[in-house]
Amino acid sequence: QVQLVESGGGLVQPGGSLRLSCAPSGSIFSFNVLGWYRQAPGKQRELVAVIMWGGGYNYTDSVKGRFAIARDNAKNTVYLQMNTLKPEDTAVYYCYVRTLLDEETWGQGTQVTVSS
Repeated sequence: QVQLVESGGGLVQPGGSLRLSCAPSGSIFSFNVLGWYRQAPGKQRELVAVIMWGGGYNYTDSVKGRFAIARDNAKNTVYLQMNTLKPEDTAVYYCYVRTLLDEETWGQGTQVTVSS
């Protein structure tokens, strides 16, 4: 079973930056979708950004121009660079991967808090 190791969450002031990392236990080439979702208190989990095997990307509108997802095949890691953070970005962020057989795995979640 795939395991995902997340890191990089924390507390940051509005306008600041954070980078989240997610390293799967299996080869990154095993997954046709890698990405990040988030869930704020009292809200449903929502897609933040995903990268597809063919190189396509999908971002939720509220983070376009501020967040960037990238994969490093050599380090077997997917990153989420978050810039110009806003208080409304506060949430638990979950790494997500899906294989070609549509098997999904979620990370344990990492807290991101944007507050002055």
